[in-house]
Amino acid sequence: MPEPKLDEKPEEKPKEKPIEKTTTSSEAQPENKDVTVRHADGQVNQVGGETKSNDGQANIVGQGDLNENTSEEDKSSLYQNKRKHDLADSIKASNDKTGESEVEKVNESQVVEKGAKKDKNEVSNQSPGEQFPSGAQAELTNETSTENGSWSTQAMESKNEKDTQESDKELVVYNWKSCNSTAGPDFIPCLDNWRAIKNLRSTMHYEHRERHCPEEPPTCLIWYSNVPHTELVEYKGHQNWVKVAGRYLVFPGGGTQFKHGALHYIDFINENVPDIAWGKHSRVILDVGCGVASFGGFLFDRDVLAMSLAPKDEHEAQVQFALERGIPAISAVMGTLRLPFPGKVFDVVHCARCRVPWHIEGGKLLLELNRLLRPGGYFVWSATPVYQKKPEDKEIWKAMSKLLETMCWELVTRVRDRLNGVGLAIYKKPMNNSCYEKRSVQDPPMCEASDDANAAWNVPLQTCMHKVPIDSLQRGSRWPEQWPARLDKTPYWMLGSEMGVYGKPQPEDFVADYEHWKRVVSKSYINGMGINWATVRNVMDMRAIYGGFAAALKDMNVWVMNVVPIDSPDVLPAIYERGLFGIYHDWCQSFSTYPRSYDLMHADHLFSMIKQKCKIVPLVVEVDRILRPEGKLIVRDTAEVVSELESILRSMQWEIRMTYNKDNEGLLSAQKTMWRPKEFETLDYGMMT
Repeated sequence: MPEPKLDEKPEEKPKEKPIEKTTTSSEAQPENKDVTVRHADGQVNQVGGETKSNDGQANIVGQGDLNENTSEEDKSSLYQNKRKHDLADSIKASNDKTGESEVEKVNESQVVEKGAKKDKNEVSNQSPGEQFPSGAQAELTNETSTENGSWSTQAMESKNEKDTQESDKELVVYNWKSCNSTAGPDFIPCLDNWRAIKNLRSTMHYEHRERHCPEEPPTCLIWYSNVPHTELVEYKGHQNWVKVAGRYLVFPGGGTQFKHGALHYIDFINENVPDIAWGKHSRVILDVGCGVASFGGFLFDRDVLAMSLAPKDEHEAQVQFALERGIPAISAVMGTLRLPFPGKVFDVVHCARCRVPWHIEGGKLLLELNRLLRPGGYFVWSATPVYQKKPEDKEIWKAMSKLLETMCWELVTRVRDRLNGVGLAIYKKPMNNSCYEKRSVQDPPMCEASDDANAAWNVPLQTCMHKVPIDSLQRGSRWPEQWPARLDKTPYWMLGSEMGVYGKPQPEDFVADYEHWKRVVSKSYINGMGINWATVRNVMDMRAIYGGFAAALKDMNVWVMNVVPIDSPDVLPAIYERGLFGIYHDWCQSFSTYPRSYDLMHADHLFSMIKQKCKIVPLVVEVDRILRPEGKLIVRDTAEVVSELESILRSMQWEIRMTYNKDNEGLLSAQKTMWRPKEFETLDYGMMT
């Protein structure tokens, strides 16, 4: 039966008081502040204080009714290309209450008053025994006066910006339109910028497949009900990797490479090189030229996480199929720039008929794999030069063999799978520098000491190799713990006294972050928000810190794309070290994924950070583009930002499932609907002609 509706009225919250810090590592106790919880039955309860419900009755709830400690807002300005910590500060973030809602129909042109009370209908799934989150718990240690001095400047800038915003007019008009572009429902702004593509001097190195973001990100909406590419079935159907069955697309797990199934191929690799040990020694892999990612998809059965990538293709859209199947994948190309991953993070790199010319131009593309592969990691190459004797294949094999020998990669095995009719060549990257030092000719050369292997955002490819770390406390000097132990254990190279993101020594910081997210996920996200997790598979953490949120979801049937913004601390290597994966990104630009790719997106104090450098509306539109219809968004941020987001989302006719306020912190849970505006906006840069 239809769920009842209720009025929901967001309230302004007092400015958060500074967090007092001590010189010890003990956690500060949460203050007994007023908390505003909007119930689905129409009541508004104030915890630790008093407010009025719809019937005029005062509701008072004691602090003892709440028991969850939440949240930290990282305010560090450590950039991923610097790889050092300037300062870590934290904002207390609260947790949540549950609810489900139905959105009211509104006009396409929405007028929303900032800070005004809005009436909307919601329904709660909260059971009487469930507990709400308590006030945020400060998990910080004392900072030096120099660090505090550095942060005070940022605080002043933020205050000035806030004062400027508060002086703006109170009424905001959102006149939404649907996007009109050549790519139609599959529009990716930074990959479908045809104005920029037409002006490229060359496309020899796949420059036309690289990111070319418009100066102003779009603010129109992209809509389609589902993946429409039945034409792809006709184009690729003979390869046994996609079939039509009624209204559904079926993926048998075959293809050009896996005629007898991907699992047989996966096990064949392990049988020939047992040290690969899927799901134990080898946990995180990179699959280049992934097709529809059958290899990565079936690796889930072996407890392996695969980052699959392929360029956007006008007629194949294979990455879109992979994501539709619930398999991790991104649209990317090995062209002129480094891939957006840190160095020395992948246990295995796989290429099966990936059509990448590894051997040309001094092996520039293969040297990029060398940057990404852990010392001691494996390169699995399955292509016709490995097992066929045509003149062209023989020449490529000869060139590859010479190149890989100069790179000191060891050929572990070259074997043919008679069942599938394909061959494998498996190489191993060296674990020390002895081979590099013995080379008579330094070609490819070693990289300069100043060349940072982790610098990966818009950095040109280099034709050099980075040395293997020799310091036992340096990342890459030894292999991580076996999976799943590596998920919970602080990485060996973080066991020193260096300060972490939240101001504690890194080991304490790492553990505190994980414990925090385990509390939040178990007490709030799993049972406290009315989310049907059976409908959630593809998850994105838009601002990941250590990967604690993803790690807390380890027992769920989901995978998490951990996004580390380029303006945040460069914690992505730590995320990979614990057996998770992620990517660098600038949220002032479009993400390299198809529309309707993810089921749930999570943003922990991302929007307030983004407001310091770019507009918030295009980012909300990007979230709308990425999420599937009925996809969920969870936001933890300042009360002011949460209120602004609520207004924007309501104007897009999203369902506001739940809001929760305490002190100056807010929590929002919302769901995308099927609504789309009827008017269109043509994006000139997105038109091919």
